[in-house]
Amino acid sequence: MADSFKKFANAFSENAFRRKIAKYARQAGMQTVYAALLMFYAYKRRETPVWAKNIAIGALGYLISPLDFLPDLTPIIGYTDDIGVLSFGLVTIAGFVNNEVKDKAKERLRVWFGNFNDTDLAQVDERL
Repeated sequence: MADSFKKFANAFSENAFRRKIAKYARQAGMQTVYAALLMFYAYKRRETPVWAKNIAIGALGYLISPLDFLPDLTPIIGYTDDIGVLSFGLVTIAGFVNNEVKDKAKERLRVWFGNFNDTDLAQVDERL
């Protein structure tokens, strides 16, 4: 599946990622956005090796790409495949998701979703 990520890497850019998340955050849901932000902030770490950054870029590119398995225009169902790809990518690079990455992701979530209980994100954190 890691090779599948490569074809979506071209869809990734930081600006495209920010636009997609800002536009569809509520529709995608807090856990999906949290997983995407964890991938993004792990990608941004200098300590993250190139192979892990490539996984992150591919997974985030898949999220951004309008040409994925299920169209994102369909509420909830449209993000099912994105969640699967993000979950696979996140588990693969979990060793590079530290507390700083989690804190940055949660800080950004608070901007987009307001206050929330950290237990709302426990399901994502447990996969790490």
